Amino acid sequence: MTQTSEDVTWLTQEAYTKLKDELAYLSGPAREEVTAKIAAAREEGDLRENGGYHAAKEEQGKQELRIRQLTQLLEKAKVGEAPAATGVVAPGTVVTIAFDGDEDDTLEFLLASREYASSEFETYSPQSPLGTGVNGHKVGEDVEYELPNGKKASVRILKAEPFNG
Repeated sequence: MTQTSEDVTWLTQEAYTKLKDELAYLSGPAREEVTAKIAAAREEGDLRENGGYHAAKEEQGKQELRIRQLTQLLEKAKVGEAPAATGVVAPGTVVTIAFDGDEDDTLEFLLASREYASSEFETYSPQSPLGTGVNGHKVGEDVEYELPNGKKASVRILKAEPFNG
């Protein structure tokens, strides 16, 4: 199966390694810890009124969800390769936009996975309303996108440059 640019999550080597380490911890030592908590709470007796058991089961559920999220994210990750400088917005680009075409009201952000936390830029996911709106568009284009409240917003793309961080 070929991946399209929407399927790929662009990560630096540092971010990829950090997420891979988190997955290894959650899949190994953390999983064993929560299993031990559940077993210990089970030994306390009646599970219906056992707060420790229910808290440990909830922790286990959150942990398993995070493991699935990380696994899927890392399967789609493309490591260390910024897109070419084409003037087209794509994951891995630093984008500068002007709201409603007002060149004084601008925002500069990195279009990348929110998992990428070590950036010097504010990061917007390609799946976010703004990310979806600008992804694939060229410098100079006016783009309209839908806000979570259903209203429309428009921006002009001023710059789209590869992130080299």
